[in-house]
Amino acid sequence: MSAFDVAVVGAGPAGSTAAYRLARAGAHVLLVDRARFPRDKPCGGGVTVRAAKLLPFSIDPVVEDVVDQVELRLRYRRRAVRRTHAPIAYMTQRRRLDHFLLEKAREAGVEVREGMTVDARELDARYVIGADGCNGTTAKQLGLGGGFVYGVALEANYPYDARFAGEMALDCAILAGGYGWVFPKGDHINVGVGGDEVEGPRLRTELRRMCDVYGIDPEAATDTRGYRLPMRTTETVLMRDNAAVIGDAAGLVDPFSGDGMFEGFLSAKLVADAILAEDLPSYPASVDRALNALHTAGWGARTAFTRFPRMTYAVVLIPVTQRVIEKMLRGELTHPGAARGFERGAVRAIARIAKAAAS
Repeated sequence: MSAFDVAVVGAGPAGSTAAYRLARAGAHVLLVDRARFPRDKPCGGGVTVRAAKLLPFSIDPVVEDVVDQVELRLRYRRRAVRRTHAPIAYMTQRRRLDHFLLEKAREAGVEVREGMTVDARELDARYVIGADGCNGTTAKQLGLGGGFVYGVALEANYPYDARFAGEMALDCAILAGGYGWVFPKGDHINVGVGGDEVEGPRLRTELRRMCDVYGIDPEAATDTRGYRLPMRTTETVLMRDNAAVIGDAAGLVDPFSGDGMFEGFLSAKLVADAILAEDLPSYPASVDRALNALHTAGWGARTAFTRFPRMTYAVVLIPVTQRVIEKMLRGELTHPGAARGFERGAVRAIARIAKAAAS
């Protein structure tokens, strides 16, 4: 008999949430991470409302700002400011959020072991979940993951600027396949740039330019760090035998926004549901059903902005398009194709641009 029902490797948002769900359902769960918490992780730290809705508890204790306004630009020009009908994102810090989620798992009865490195093949558990990110070892040890397309990003923290309170700034298409951002936090702002993997050598220069354009002192940067964003393909293996990968370890990152928090929380729920139903083989198909349409649209929007940035940006600025985006960020639409009426027309316009860009 195994010592644990489930062993989860990696106590980030996906791993801790999966462990919490399993433990609350009565499973005996081990959660292991090589780090000791609280610890920081490179990440913008934004949690969309749709992502937060997936959690079985509130993250209010670690929310530092609530976003209900977006400043949009195209390559540092054509500024537009839009207020949303309701909040679309909560701003937090990974140091605080991850520690909070880990403690929730511990409170649910999960056995937590921090500062421990393990070989996933040697864990004494009926099921093993890899949740240690794209740079973790679990997926490789278990013959999972692989086939990723990578994006890259660089971010830094800067002194607090009240101009950005309640607002996130997004600068579209400053890099191929990506954008720049300014996110407000409780005592600082987070500024970053990201794009296709080939844009890596340009990241530092572009981050400095973001600061110059937005009136932020580039010399005031702290905690500057770069990271990769894994995006799965049809070659990515999500499950084998008694093991599965979730979150970044599975390449579950939105190809357009680079956000992995929603996908992390979602895959945590889906893998927990599959294990509790004693049907782990159903997990990959459930991920496909939940994410394929959304990620296909994301790849299309990414391509459209890269090839035809001005045309795509013009469509995005149309109020009906912004309403679609707002509904998606709030979880009121599962993917752009679910839009109806005039909103569906806006989605089709971007899809046509994406099709032309891919040809």
